[in-house]
Amino acid sequence: MTGNQRIDEVLKFLEDHDLAYKLHTHPPLPTIELALEYWKNIDSVHCKNLFFRNHKGNRHYLVVFECHKSLDIHSLEKMLCQGKLSFASAERMERCLGLQPGSVSPLGLIHDMRTEELTKEHFPNGHRVKLFLDKDLQAAERISFHPCDNTGSVVLSNEDFRRFLEIWGGEYEWLDVSQES
Repeated sequence: MTGNQRIDEVLKFLEDHDLAYKLHTHPPLPTIELALEYWKNIDSVHCKNLFFRNHKGNRHYLVVFECHKSLDIHSLEKMLCQGKLSFASAERMERCLGLQPGSVSPLGLIHDMRTEELTKEHFPNGHRVKLFLDKDLQAAERISFHPCDNTGSVVLSNEDFRRFLEIWGGEYEWLDVSQES
């Protein structure tokens, strides 16, 4: 699937579920450092999104936090209480979220809809991914994410993002991610 097809798929999902959004297009922005220049005029909280697997390889976790914050993996392991973590491979990103490296986004959860056919990768709720969110995002008026491709940024109101999470229906948890320099 091409980047444009991924973006179109996300936008169609949002439209089909009456979730209002604003799309900003830009060159590929695979890192926060590159993205900050393009985001400076977009009025929203921008996020860093990391995708992990556990040491057994049977569980996947998407961690989303404000882009100026940083987390080391050992602190994250303690915070999540999910055991030893490592970054998920490109193949896992594609299988679980329909994403490629550099485009990780909670909007990829449209590819993690509940299924009755459970594999070793599925949580008991029928989803492959558990989502962890920075609790500071709860106060954000607007939040932006890649639309499953790093050539765009989609801005959602906090209300519509929470509706998106309800539609997805998977398990998510709010984390206290401290500001680090």
